[in-house]
Amino acid sequence: MTKKFKDTDMQAVIGWILRAGVLVSMSVIFIGGVIYLYRHGYTHVDYSKFVGVPDFVSNPAGIIHGIITLRGRAIIQAGIVLLIATPVIRVVFSAIGFIMERDFLYTGITMLVLLIILASMISGHAG
Repeated sequence: MTKKFKDTDMQAVIGWILRAGVLVSMSVIFIGGVIYLYRHGYTHVDYSKFVGVPDFVSNPAGIIHGIITLRGRAIIQAGIVLLIATPVIRVVFSAIGFIMERDFLYTGITMLVLLIILASMISGHAG
């Protein structure tokens, strides 16, 4: 006997994804913060001049290299990226759920939302 897919099943999966995404990103940020404070906690900060974000946390290759070399700022940045990616993953799973329910109106709306998010990410503009 086959089990019919229910809306509550997808809601449970989406809830789990959101909780897991937040917990994983929070853990990654915490680990990066501990590493950063261990290496730079004693450094005196000069607030009279502005020092921007280092280049290695501005691009994916730099973040990955920073994670491999255990640089705290790169690990924190990766955690922030994971936190931002969590709701995007939720939208993807919502679309999958609507497809499984054969609800094509909400599938279309969800795909439109996903397209807007991806276009914003590619263009570099925030809505």
